[in-house]
Amino acid sequence: MSAPTELPGLERLMEVCRRLQLRMRTAPPGHQLPRAGAPIEGLPFDPMLAAVYSRLGQGAFATDVAGIILSRFDDEERKLERDNQWWSQGYRKSLALPTFIFAGEPLMAYHYATVPSLADDEGRQPVVWIDVYEEPYALPVASNVDRFFATYAGYLEALMALPKAREEGDTLLTFPWGVPALMGGDTQLVELLRSGSFSPIMKTTSTTPKWVSQVLSAARS
Repeated sequence: MSAPTELPGLERLMEVCRRLQLRMRTAPPGHQLPRAGAPIEGLPFDPMLAAVYSRLGQGAFATDVAGIILSRFDDEERKLERDNQWWSQGYRKSLALPTFIFAGEPLMAYHYATVPSLADDEGRQPVVWIDVYEEPYALPVASNVDRFFATYAGYLEALMALPKAREEGDTLLTFPWGVPALMGGDTQLVELLRSGSFSPIMKTTSTTPKWVSQVLSAARS
């Protein structure tokens, strides 16, 4: 298993932040990072994440309006490992499928994680959004980490096209609930969703089936 050499989704996210003048902070990568597939807290390190951390030791994107923050992982700070040690001892056990967290939303109990057991033939793991405010549950958001960055870039474009987006931020449009059409454009994610692969970690409420239906409808249109 090897890390990809190109990350167009990450490049698009950074370009969108620059073009829309959204806050962005990055730090250089470390020199000694685990290889793709190496175990971290008992789970294989995703090859897309390995590629991301070979470029960035840390990243914070659009934190002035919504935002995601990557867990720092470089020569000085290995927060990604600490975060997953904490996760494996608590919330990971509450979900039916093991997950590896790599990012979160500022000041919120929302996390982004890969699902190693659902990796494709190249080892690329899909990404889920996890809510741990009450009973932890997840929503699928991308077929791999780089696709997640591209999808989030599309979300930022949709958000910033709304009036008063800079003042009101993600209260106008939430991710992922407010943008099911973006997930519907991810063919591999839709296939996993249709097959029921994510069902064990999704919450059974009146809201979730409606959102899934919107994703699948967007995929057919």
